[in-house]
Amino acid sequence: MRPAIIDLLVPLLFLLIVGLNGVRANWWMLGVEPRIISHAGHEVGVDIPAQIGAGVIGPASAERNCKNSHLTAKQQVICVRSPPVLQAISGGARLAIEECQHQFRSARWNCTINPESSDNIFGGVMLVNSREAAFVYAISAAGVAYSVTRACSRGELTDCSCDNRVRTRQHSSNWQWGGCSEDIHFGEKFSREWSEAGEEPVKDGAIHGPEGLAGLLMRKHDNEAGRRAVRSRMQRVCKCHGMSGSCSVRVCWRRLPAFRVAGTALFQLHEGAALVRLAQRGSRRPARLRPARPELKRPNKTDLVYLEDSPDYCERNLTLGIPGTRGRICNRTSLGLDGCRLLCCGRGYQTRVRDVTEKCNCRFVWCCDVKCELCRHTREEHVCN
Repeated sequence: MRPAIIDLLVPLLFLLIVGLNGVRANWWMLGVEPRIISHAGHEVGVDIPAQIGAGVIGPASAERNCKNSHLTAKQQVICVRSPPVLQAISGGARLAIEECQHQFRSARWNCTINPESSDNIFGGVMLVNSREAAFVYAISAAGVAYSVTRACSRGELTDCSCDNRVRTRQHSSNWQWGGCSEDIHFGEKFSREWSEAGEEPVKDGAIHGPEGLAGLLMRKHDNEAGRRAVRSRMQRVCKCHGMSGSCSVRVCWRRLPAFRVAGTALFQLHEGAALVRLAQRGSRRPARLRPARPELKRPNKTDLVYLEDSPDYCERNLTLGIPGTRGRICNRTSLGLDGCRLLCCGRGYQTRVRDVTEKCNCRFVWCCDVKCELCRHTREEHVCN
């Protein structure tokens, strides 16, 4: 009887300790709404508004939300200094969550979130310094930098506008800088300040774990890699000017890429993330992250790094908030992550047939409508055991 009681108490004790420690404020909550579905079959996600990256917090509610319990004291100070920026941060958090769930949609861990969590919407997964946690930190920092930069160019923030520094750069003889270049440097700077304000002080003597020095250095590295993923993919856009479309003058400016471009790049970096460890050489030299094994190359500033192996995402784990892969829809013919062999973790799968009603035989009717018929057919679905 005692072992059964212990099995029940261990997860509760773990969650209690986590709750008391309060690793970091859950500012990601700024990007979610109460109606978010945390895990329903294979569809896990947030209700993304029509404008991708639009925040939950509107202009009218930004100032009163500065005292949001999900923010650290330092983050609240930043918010009070410029309340409208909270709307951009909200949009950045939502961008990050949406992109995380898109990139991991076919993986064993599909970026499951729990909006009812008071500590971390990603659950205990973020208490493991894994490659998945590295991606979440990177995409979050990228989301804030992206959203704040876009808000600057739209004139929604008083502290920034367009980036006029590009006008002083050299250019080709057949084009010149002009227009409104988006100021990614301001977005990066703000994202860095916001991330650092969200960190709690490292506990005395703590080296490993979410609150340790190694975890802090990992987050700083991955946050910076996320911002660089956006900045390095800024695009030059040009417009022609001249009589009769002669394009005698081309005016160019710098524009943010689609956030999906940065998200895809970071996901690829997550797959090749570097396993590192904390290296301390003497009390006067700062601690640094080094490859965990001598034969591994030292990661550069654009790489993602992690400290621990990923937890088992195959089986349900209430302690870490992992739903497992039972009941997930898999692709029987795929050899990738979404394939039944990998996604179902060797447990096999069941095939079920569903009746589906879809629009078909659509035609354009003048003017201006599209008429469709409703067709019924059967569809096979393969579900993990």
